Amino acid sequence: MYGDATAIHGLAGQLRDRAAQIRDVATDLAAAIDRVAWDGLAADAMRAQTGLQLDALRHTAALHDDAADALDQHAARVQQLQDLIAAIEQQAAQLVDAAHTRLSGLAHGVFDGLTGLAPDPVDEVLALFRPPPPGHLDWLSVDLPGLP
Repeated sequence: MYGDATAIHGLAGQLRDRAAQIRDVATDLAAAIDRVAWDGLAADAMRAQTGLQLDALRHTAALHDDAADALDQHAARVQQLQDLIAAIEQQAAQLVDAAHTRLSGLAHGVFDGLTGLAPDPVDEVLALFRPPPPGHLDWLSVDLPGLP
């Protein structure tokens, strides 16, 4: 499976940190504007313009938080799929190993002179299975007898 859930969560954390920094800048700017001892039309215009900029900064911080939330959700889905793929890989390996063991036992029985033994067709299918690479998305579409 492609993706590193830990790294994705790390990026989300960086975005949240950046959002906090942006909010801090907005807070500092608002405090600085409040400390300006200036009155008149130009001062009012400056405060109004600065208010718009403060709103934009706060909105930008909120967008960073939204992006961080989306990354965390994506990381959770990546981890969920990686866990599912690992479970399918393990189940498939167990099924294939068990089939090989049964077929090997059947071959030994033939060598020991037992007759009338026929391999289970399911075991033959399992024995011929060629797995996708470990962690690959193709594991999600593997269709083997015995897999849920």
